[in-house]
Amino acid sequence: MLKEEKKTRKLPDILTVEEQKDLLAQPNPKAPTGLRNLCLMRLMLNAGLRLSEIINLKPGDLDLANSRLIVKNNNKERVLLLGEEDRDLLNQWMEIRPKGEYVFSTLKGNMLDSRYIREMVKRLAKKANIKKNIFPHTLRHTFAADLYRKTRNIRMVQEALGHADLSTTMIYTYIIDEELEDAMKFFRQGS
Repeated sequence: MLKEEKKTRKLPDILTVEEQKDLLAQPNPKAPTGLRNLCLMRLMLNAGLRLSEIINLKPGDLDLANSRLIVKNNNKERVLLLGEEDRDLLNQWMEIRPKGEYVFSTLKGNMLDSRYIREMVKRLAKKANIKKNIFPHTLRHTFAADLYRKTRNIRMVQEALGHADLSTTMIYTYIIDEELEDAMKFFRQGS
């Protein structure tokens, strides 16, 4: 992508580490819906799940003994590894969740509505005093940018996100490049 194209293309918002902590501190894990909401936000943030993937996640897609999650999307599967804290929270949720077809459901066991999750993420972001316009997909963008920042391996990010085309994943290199450019502008000024 040419530099001019990069500047005209709107880069997605991502959360800072502090904003991530503030957002995840909002749900009350002692309440069933709080634990559920914390678990699903952590999976979007720490595994890069799409909203549709979180809504359609089924108990058979979890292998918590091996900290694995199988994500099915458009007749494709990808296997993601869970961190210990995410796995432990999911185990807690699985023990108390209403029986039903989906991992994350209403307290009556029905499928969650995507609108509910969008509104919940926005409400909790506002409660966390995050000024950015946050959507569930912002959590996925944050995961991807953080993974790329840590690994500098765009193919790994592509695989984790389940993107068929690398050009879709390349947006995260521009986010990190923009951060570097901003940092370089102020590097050693005034010293």
